[in-house]
This record gives sequence, structure tokens and C-alpha cells, in this order.
Amino acid sequence: MTTPLILAFGDSTTFGYGAKCESSYPRQIEKKTGLKVINAGVTGEASSQGLKRLPSSLQENPDLVILCHGTHDLYNRRSTTELKDNLLAMIKLIQENGAKILLVGIPNFGLLSNDIHSLYNEVAAETGVLFEENILRNILTSNLLKTDYIHPNAAGYEMMADAFIEILQLTE
Repeated sequence: MTTPLILAFGDSTTFGYGAKCESSYPRQIEKKTGLKVINAGVTGEASSQGLKRLPSSLQENPDLVILCHGTHDLYNRRSTTELKDNLLAMIKLIQENGAKILLVGIPNFGLLSNDIHSLYNEVAAETGVLFEENILRNILTSNLLKTDYIHPNAAGYEMMADAFIEILQLTE
């Protein structure tokens, strides 16, 4: 039996912005589980760009895709309708490729709250994918776990990795 392959697909949060590369959540998952994890995070990428890039990343034939995308769309107040359409299109491509999906909810970046944007709940409900809706909100409400307003630090990325590993262990 071959070792499962995980594709971590997203923007700067997947890339590990704000921490050293070895502290990114994909690298932490790889270290903690021994599984092969490809970090396909691109700093500053909008979901429309990610949708165009996804097919080439799926050529690796992952067993699982951790989809953590939309930070820059929400932070820069881009269309949430377009973001939702892009996420749904990404999920469809991933499913057609035969991989399981873990969708990560992204905060709304409001003045008074870091609650996860409701469109992530909608996408998870419509598609039935695995969904992690709390970790980024929890990290971004603590100055000890982030490097700036939207990026975790090494400890925050480790918390993300642990949360994702827990979800994956529960679904085995």
C-alpha cells in the first residue's frame, strides 16, 4: 500500500507566511505524521488565481487536499459571490480528481470579530466536504499566535496542523 499524499492548497496561510518555511502547517503535518505533504501555498494569491493554478497541482494525484483559500479575497473586500463560486469550482475539480477535501474556514476580518465568513459554512454544507471552522478564528484572536492581523506565527501554524491531524484521524 502506498503512503497517502496530501496536497495543502491555498494562499499565504498555507505557504506559511510570517514564519519560517519549516513552521508552515503543511510541514508540521508532514513532521508529525510522516505523511508526504505538498505545500502548494502562494502568498498574495486571490481565489480566482488559485482556481487557475489548481489543475496543475492536482497532477500530483493527492489522496487528500486541504483547501485553505480566500484570505486575500476577504481581506481586500473582493466579491464574496465570486469567492464562493471559485471555492465550489475548486472542490468540484478536486472531487473529479478523486481526492478527499478538508475545507478550512477563513475569518471575515471585521472590526469587531474574526468569525469565519458564513460562505465557508455554506460551501461545506452544499458539498459535504470535511470542514474545519474554528482554528483560524482561535489563532487570530490571540496576539501570541499570530505575526500580523491575518497570519499565524510558528505556534499558530502548529495549532493548525494539530487541528487538521485530529480531523483526519477521526475520519479514518
